[in-house]
Amino acid sequence: MKKFLVSILAMGFVIGVYAQETQYETKLNIHYYNDSINRLDSYINERCVLDIYYPKDKKAYATVVWFHGGGLTGGSKELPAALKGKGICVVGVNYRLYPNVKAPKYIEDAAAAVSWVFNNITALGGDSSLIFVSGHSAGGYLTAMVGLDKSWLNKYNIDANRIAGLIPFSGQMITHFTVREERGIPDKQPLIDNLAPLYYVRPDAPPLLLITGDRELEMLGRYEENAYMMRMMKVSGHKKTKLYELDGYGHGMTEPAFPLLLNEVRRIVAEKKAK
Repeated sequence: MKKFLVSILAMGFVIGVYAQETQYETKLNIHYYNDSINRLDSYINERCVLDIYYPKDKKAYATVVWFHGGGLTGGSKELPAALKGKGICVVGVNYRLYPNVKAPKYIEDAAAAVSWVFNNITALGGDSSLIFVSGHSAGGYLTAMVGLDKSWLNKYNIDANRIAGLIPFSGQMITHFTVREERGIPDKQPLIDNLAPLYYVRPDAPPLLLITGDRELEMLGRYEENAYMMRMMKVSGHKKTKLYELDGYGHGMTEPAFPLLLNEVRRIVAEKKAK
């Protein structure tokens, strides 16, 4: 576990400078399910779309798939401003929400969106070996589920280990509180079952960067869940798990976490290109 003061964070992680001439294009509301599925389900047709922001004049760029938060009950796709203009592609994803659907539909949608990126990013100039998955809160939970439980992407003949890095922001590592609510389980009663990222601890997973707010300011046990995930990944033999705790920040800790995300992307990209 590493703790960061804001001043140290601001000075310590300087994001690379990219050419001012880089031009970006944004495409909105792209369906990530196929037409036959969209025709059969009006909610999927309405909700299961993504936005993509990418550099037009750059090739083999990295991509960050970003899942919004909102407790699996609210929220909407976003292209975080902190990730724009950094020489990478950003994909903001909508997914279905409770009570319109129940688990595991949220995870199904997340996997479908990630598979769309794997299947389409090369045509837009990106590198399919440099796809990162991230998100805040519920989005962090979806990030971990799609990246650790290989069954979701296997449905699309994609090995989850092709993901370049998993970077959940304040994600639940136990079974999500909305999933527990669906089952009548109180939010203070922890559960680790097959809908918990912790259920899928494994040594061969992609690099995992866990980021939370201050343990005294976070939502119920959120830091401790992530600390346990870090410990179990390490004892399982995974050598690329890190945990950052952001001093002074509560659950809404995205602002100081984005530089950490970008730094991790740049580090892994450099490693891959050096091979």
